[in-house]
Amino acid sequence: MKRLFDVVASLAGLVLLSPVLLVLMFLVWRQDGHSPIYQGVRAARNGGTFKMNKLRSMVVHADKTGVESTGAADTRITPLGHFIRRWKIDEFTQLWNVLKGDMSLVGPRPNTVKAVEGYTERERGLLAVRPGITDFASIVFSDEGEIIKDADDPDAAYDKLIRPWKGRLGLIYAEHVNVLLDIKLIWLTIVAIIDKSAALKGVERELRRLGVDEEVIAVSRRDRPLVPAAPLS
Repeated sequence: MKRLFDVVASLAGLVLLSPVLLVLMFLVWRQDGHSPIYQGVRAARNGGTFKMNKLRSMVVHADKTGVESTGAADTRITPLGHFIRRWKIDEFTQLWNVLKGDMSLVGPRPNTVKAVEGYTERERGLLAVRPGITDFASIVFSDEGEIIKDADDPDAAYDKLIRPWKGRLGLIYAEHVNVLLDIKLIWLTIVAIIDKSAALKGVERELRRLGVDEEVIAVSRRDRPLVPAAPLS
């Protein structure tokens, strides 16, 4: 049922969003004459890799710098890229990955091979389900770029402030996979673009319904500063 939902919804999304994507693809290409699509190699479900499609929001070869986490003030982001990232348009092209079966509409965000090699044993549980375009963590940390914007080492800041909770939220989803939850999370993802506080309240309701630990719920409210924590062990 989940796969059928993914196929139908991703196909419909690609058709409906194609006018916007085509215009923006042309504008991205016009900036520097390079492909408007960035294909990043990501770890696949249960091992292996796949190429994840993103509408390019950064300069060509930005991934060659060795920095994997991207702060909002990252100089690699193009002027048009800031607009693309603000409205999450760079994620729309991943509907093709969903249609192909590399990804699901909802699931833990796909990570780089390098990052996965550093996973703890518990974090490897994230690979048991198809990676997705959105999930609980994508909504809670939709402002990830702002969180690590002023960090001297964005990757280290990500590992301490975001990774521990992203992992927990990803595993919570993996333990409760169902189409109804997917529909709720897709809706909350759309709400988050317009009203983040309303989306966070929706996330809290779902986490409470699932009987999630109060510490995770408290962090998911995002009403207090994030503090360094250790990855799942």
